[in-house]
Amino acid sequence: MSDREQMDAPRLALVTGASRGLGAALAEGLAARGYHVLAVARTVGGLEELDDRIRAAGGSATLAPMDVAEAAAMQQLTDAISGRWGGLDLWAHCAIHAAPLSPAQHIDGKDWSKSLLVNAEVTRGLIALLEPLLLARGGTAMFFDDPRSGEKFFGAYGASKAAQIGLAKSWQAETVKTGPRVIIARPAPMPTAVRARFFPGEDRTALTPCKSEAERILAEL
Repeated sequence: MSDREQMDAPRLALVTGASRGLGAALAEGLAARGYHVLAVARTVGGLEELDDRIRAAGGSATLAPMDVAEAAAMQQLTDAISGRWGGLDLWAHCAIHAAPLSPAQHIDGKDWSKSLLVNAEVTRGLIALLEPLLLARGGTAMFFDDPRSGEKFFGAYGASKAAQIGLAKSWQAETVKTGPRVIIARPAPMPTAVRARFFPGEDRTALTPCKSEAERILAEL
């Protein structure tokens, strides 16, 4: 892509885990701010509903129904972004695997492996793939902390989420002078599907709406 084409290209935001919850709210908020949103998630129906809301509000999006745990698919996505847009202005990483709550000695092996794959290994792989695209545009990467590590019954989720944020913090420290900019936000409790699995029967009216929390986070960019 030529310098002129890069200047004329729209700001591009990649949201991984965009079909619902905070990811969907961030995608809508970014589209409202003039970003073209590349929305990645496994749930096709959720992506299509997101696209309808974005377009109804005058924004634009490209849907990518992909599994972030499929390395070949993520390589294909990266190649497509590079070839079409030449870089990336923002990456918001909201994809997460929430294993069922369980005492440590009863954590299912498959749940443990998938938690480490999606929450830690996928993050490592995406950092390696997306850093050149972010550097090309002076972009920003965003991660979202949920400090459950060490809490009872949160062994699989807490440990794998802590690994993700620990990796993000290292990347953040390493790129202070070189870029890309790395932000680690800590959202307030929200009425998401993940939280409903962890806290069934909770009074969800006391939680912060995802849209409100997305607006707060984006205002700090």
